[in-house]
Amino acid sequence: MASTRAAIRYAKAILDLANSKGVAEAVNNDMKSIATAIETNQELSTFIQNPTTTVEVKEGALLEVFANVNGVTKGLFRLLFENKRFEILDAIAVEYNKLFDENNGVQVAKVTTAIPMDAALEAKVLAKIATLSDKKITIENIVDPSIIGGFILRIGDNQYNASVAYRLQVLKRELSN
Repeated sequence: MASTRAAIRYAKAILDLANSKGVAEAVNNDMKSIATAIETNQELSTFIQNPTTTVEVKEGALLEVFANVNGVTKGLFRLLFENKRFEILDAIAVEYNKLFDENNGVQVAKVTTAIPMDAALEAKVLAKIATLSDKKITIENIVDPSIIGGFILRIGDNQYNASVAYRLQVLKRELSN
């Protein structure tokens, strides 16, 4: 897990630098874009992980793909170039987002649904969240068809299960008693 520790160190350093320059939010948006791009684009992910591609080529490509990012983010590319660590860029981006949210009192609510959330379900979930937490909340939607319907909400250590699969389990237990 050395790469995760390294990613956390890089993320903290970049966040400190971004805070000192007053651009932490802009860099946070950059990091979200980078993480999403790497996670959703297999070609980009493979390219960054490829040990035979030179760091010069990787840096050049990233500066092209992410041409509009903040100077601090470009500085991260330069740092990864110097240390030959582009393979942990995705992990750094994810860690930066976590640290940024923690520093700003934002909590992540993981919401598992059978199908992607629509506005109506999101409103229901946000209403439930308001009863559980007084912090600012960002929602991360995980799609899992096995829950059949409803939703499972997890904030920190708290879980609220309003899934159809869970209700069926409870009903089955009650009927067998």
